[in-house]
This record gives sequence, structure tokens and C-alpha cells, in this order.
Amino acid sequence: MNIRDLEYFVSLAEFRHFRKAADACNVSQPTLSGQIRKLEDELGVMLLERTSRKVLFTQTGMMLVEQAKEILRNIQILKEMASRQGEEMSGPMHIGLIPTIAPYLLPHVITVLHESFPQLELYLHEAQTANIVAQLESGKLDCAIIAQVKETAQFIELPLFNEPMFLAVPANNELANKQTVKLSNLKGQKFLMLEDGHCLREHAMGYCFQVGIDEDKQFKATSLETLRSMISAGRGITLFPELAAPNERMRDNICYIPCTDPVPVRSIALIYRPGSPLRSRYETIAKTIREHMPKVFAEKERLLASTNLK
Repeated sequence: MNIRDLEYFVSLAEFRHFRKAADACNVSQPTLSGQIRKLEDELGVMLLERTSRKVLFTQTGMMLVEQAKEILRNIQILKEMASRQGEEMSGPMHIGLIPTIAPYLLPHVITVLHESFPQLELYLHEAQTANIVAQLESGKLDCAIIAQVKETAQFIELPLFNEPMFLAVPANNELANKQTVKLSNLKGQKFLMLEDGHCLREHAMGYCFQVGIDEDKQFKATSLETLRSMISAGRGITLFPELAAPNERMRDNICYIPCTDPVPVRSIALIYRPGSPLRSRYETIAKTIREHMPKVFAEKERLLASTNLK
């Protein structure tokens, strides 16, 4: 038995799917399946029920999954403690980011982080919140940058910034002529939303329910870019995070409008496991991002204001 066998076992428990678990572990499906059988032979117990097309764990298997997670967490802590013996801001660091943040935040901060901490080896992993939580718990990730939701409350949360959300409407929509829009005035309208699993959906839905806005249930997007395409085609309206919005009020047949009453916003934070010996490293990274982001938002607002004057 080795550490990789436990990682395969835990990954299979997370995905409940041999191919997906194998992809996550960067091995072939036969390799992962073979190592699970080898683990069963070594332990002398059945971990899985193989009479079904689904991945079903035995009662013993489920019990041992939790123990395997604990072992992997302790191994990660051991690695982190060893890492502290060198330079504080050096060595590998695996950071998870959700899809509605990664492509829009990283262009603003990745260069700053590399220049500030040249000895730090950053490995970036994009996944939805549920997967990030599971990978943090198992030690696959060191920390993550997420939008705060109840599922992340078990971790230490270091606030980074609050990100407003704009109303995104087709250019020919009557709302496109307004400089700001009261969200409360949109009661009864239907908004396009992301599919389940995206925490942005949870944040947007919260504000919509608050003021009586309904969801257009005929369509659920897999990404912000799909939402953008649908709005550009005139198929609906939605809330869009400011970092994902362009620096112009109008682009590609979409108008992005600031909202009031209430102002929809989501809180972005860096999270990590309680008890991690790399706490000071995470705090340093969070502080660097926190100090840099006001400049980013100020520049976006300046450019947005300049386009409004044209």
C-alpha cells in the first residue's frame, strides 16, 4: 500500500465514477481499477460492490474512505511543515479557483504574485465549489480562491474583496438606456442563470428571490461565456460579476449596467484548512491580492466612465 493507492481510493469516493476519478489522478482507468483491487487484496476486505454499473462502496469501504482522507490530510500537513523549513514564500503551492473567478481574476493578479514571490511555484486548478471543497479536505489543494458560501464555512476564510454584479441586457433592451437600474424595479422579470453547482448561481438567485425576480427555467448555462452569448443573441438578461464584464458599458451587443436597491455583490475569499502550518503563507498571498484589487476596480471604473462620456 502506498500514498497513491489512497489517493485513487479517495478520488473514486469523490467522483463515484472510474473514468472521472482516473482523469483527476492523471492515470488510466485500468490502472486506477487495478490499484483499487490491489488495495482490497492488501486490506483483505471488499471496498466496492461490483454487481452494479454504478460505483457503490461497501459499508467497510465508506468507513475506510474517511480514514484514508485523514491519512492524506496528515501527510499534507507533514509536507507543509517540511516546506516551512525553507524560505517562507518558496516551493510548490496548489491553489483552487472556481470557473466564475479564475479566467477573470488571474490576469490581474498572477503577474503580481510571480513578481512578489518568484520562489513560489504556483499550480492553479479550476473546479466548481463542491470539488474544491473535497480537494481541500483531502489535501490535494493547499488553498482556494472562492466566492463565500455556506459550504466553505468549515475552512479559515481570508477576505480578498467584494465584487459587485452588473445587470447584463441586450443592447436593444429598454433598460440599456439607463445609467443605473434598481434591482427592486425588475420584479416579475425572468433571468438567465448558470446551472446547479456554480456558487454564482446561488448568489444571483439570492438577490433575485429577495426582490421577486424569477428564473428562466428553459435554459441553464454551463459557463459565464455561454450566458454572455445568450444575452448577446437577445435571449434574456442576467447578473454578471464586475471582473467578468468588459471595461466598456456596451460591447458585443450587451449593455452592462450598475445595479442599486440592493447592490448585488459577492464576497471573494482565500480559504485553507484549519490547523495548516502554512497559515502565514496564505495570509501573505491574501494580503497581496487584497492590496492590489482596489487598483483593478478603480481602473475598470475609470474606463467605464470614459465610455459613458462618448
